[in-house]
Amino acid sequence: MDLRIIATDRKARFSHLKDKTDKARKRDVVLRFGSGEAAPAGASVRVVQVDNAFPFGSCINCEVINIPAFADFFTAHFDWAVFENELKWYWTEAQRGQLNYADADRLLDFCDRAGKPARGHCIFWAVDGDVQQWLKDIPSNDDRGRAGLAAAVDSRLRGLLGRYAGRFPHYDVNNEMLHGRFFRDRLGDAVAPRMFRDAAALDPAAKLFVNDYNVECGNDPAATPEKYVQLIRDLQRGGAKVGGIGLQGHVANPVGEVVCDALDKLADATGLPVWITELDVREPDVALRADDLEVVLREVYAHPAVEGVVLWGFMEGHMWRPDAALVGADGVANEAGRRFLELRREWKTDAGGRVDGDGVFRFRGFHGTYVAQVATAKGKMLKAFTVDKGDEALVLDMGV
Repeated sequence: MDLRIIATDRKARFSHLKDKTDKARKRDVVLRFGSGEAAPAGASVRVVQVDNAFPFGSCINCEVINIPAFADFFTAHFDWAVFENELKWYWTEAQRGQLNYADADRLLDFCDRAGKPARGHCIFWAVDGDVQQWLKDIPSNDDRGRAGLAAAVDSRLRGLLGRYAGRFPHYDVNNEMLHGRFFRDRLGDAVAPRMFRDAAALDPAAKLFVNDYNVECGNDPAATPEKYVQLIRDLQRGGAKVGGIGLQGHVANPVGEVVCDALDKLADATGLPVWITELDVREPDVALRADDLEVVLREVYAHPAVEGVVLWGFMEGHMWRPDAALVGADGVANEAGRRFLELRREWKTDAGGRVDGDGVFRFRGFHGTYVAQVATAKGKMLKAFTVDKGDEALVLDMGV
């Protein structure tokens, strides 16, 4: 295979994606500083974006939050968190009736102090190998056994969401249903939408997600976009309020067009927002890892259906998959980490110029929060404002 052809194709693809990004993530802005004689024509203006509205996050656990280099990098460069294991049922109730929420509470406290919202991952897990033994030991071949398992499901929902109602903006309800049927095989297909219905009743403000892997890769017959759409429709027919689609993003050798095709199919068929929920890019060569990471990030950032990206860790020695780190154990970004930071800087607006004769300064900027500094004869003035999504130009009266 000629790698030079791939590089050329990627360069052309990135140019196309910049146009898509401009349409999906930016807006024209008109700042009015007065009119007529009150207009400070010629005044110097500097507009700096403080935060991008598009969030990036990372998974955390009780070990890494105690590593200063990890905590510093996370706090400086990520907006959201997700707990790697500490909210999963096999962690909070490894033995029946012996509940452990102390670790999840510790992570929530860390997030609160850092000002980071956290995704709730996950209420249930559909894959047999990720279900604790005591649940497997409940008989499911008679009504009494099935009633016992159903009671355990109800207890999990009431216990978790009753404790944390309003704390997690998102929940992955029944993780990896394209790859597992533990609860459905024992309690019937109706249990899956019931999990969503009951979760919505217990925590109405939370968005409830499906979450699965390989859908964005195009290499798993069990996890095609079409099968994911069918799963979502089946849940909705059962009364489930599916609030979002999670694509995990455990990838290697990503192909941008394949990722985009999956996003297009999911968005067109469902109209639901998409989050990349567990992104890691596995590649031993860190330079190639940086290139592959850029492929994924540019694709998802340019797609209007995607509302956020969460990485499945970033520090060497503290990740589920090897050869995917962005940062060394010392907290210093490697080439992949530097690429990530470069993209985050690229996706922030810094504009400058002068107020025109009509008292107006115009720019096109990424969605998010800003500060404008204007230097007039009266002195310097600072104004904060927010650029939300919108097709029409945003017109703001800044005063003088």
